[in-house]
Amino acid sequence: MGAVLAGHGLVKKYGSTTALGGVDVEVGERDSLAIMGPSGSGKSTLLHTLAGIIRPDDGQVLLRGERIDSLGENRLSALRRKRFGFVFQCGQLLPELPAEENVALPLMLEGVPRAEAVARGRRWFAPLGLEGLERRRPGQLSGGQAQRVAIARALAVEPDVVFADEPTGALDQRTSTEVVQLLTFATRETGAALVMVTHDADVAAHCGRVLQVRDGRISGYSQFTIA
Repeated sequence: MGAVLAGHGLVKKYGSTTALGGVDVEVGERDSLAIMGPSGSGKSTLLHTLAGIIRPDDGQVLLRGERIDSLGENRLSALRRKRFGFVFQCGQLLPELPAEENVALPLMLEGVPRAEAVARGRRWFAPLGLEGLERRRPGQLSGGQAQRVAIARALAVEPDVVFADEPTGALDQRTSTEVVQLLTFATRETGAALVMVTHDADVAAHCGRVLQVRDGRISGYSQFTIA
């Protein structure tokens, strides 16, 4: 099976600092990849480059074999909305919207009627343990509940890839474990690839593969069997 997402020879520099020094990485369907490394290692730059948020100075990013890093900004933004899902450290939910509308928002932005978008998003509430919380606003949710809403939002668009940037960084250990288990389970169920940056080795161990990044280069690699 071919790679869903691939980065080949990725280079990114900021002045005299090399954030990425020629990185190669691939992820396939139902593949989960954790990226770890010390502060300033280039791990977040790698995630953002693969996600089309940052353009590489050299190298290529391919989604199902099609190069995306050379797309114009409008086409690249549209691709991110339609084919990528994002989970951030603090959820980044809109405080004025109830949970079900936060989940439906990416679909509504693509022109899906509100009722249909909400119905499509609601199918994730039971699997993610969110039943009964549909009308609660973010301020009425716990940290773990808010992150589960963010996962539902990422999955609502039926993405090829879910990018998670320190998704458990603001959670306690028990809640972190619950959230990452749900995240890895849900992406496998949908067939999406998962690319996650984390500083927590226990969280990373829930992924099928772990890349260690140091000074903009891959310094280590581990593979796990996921039940």
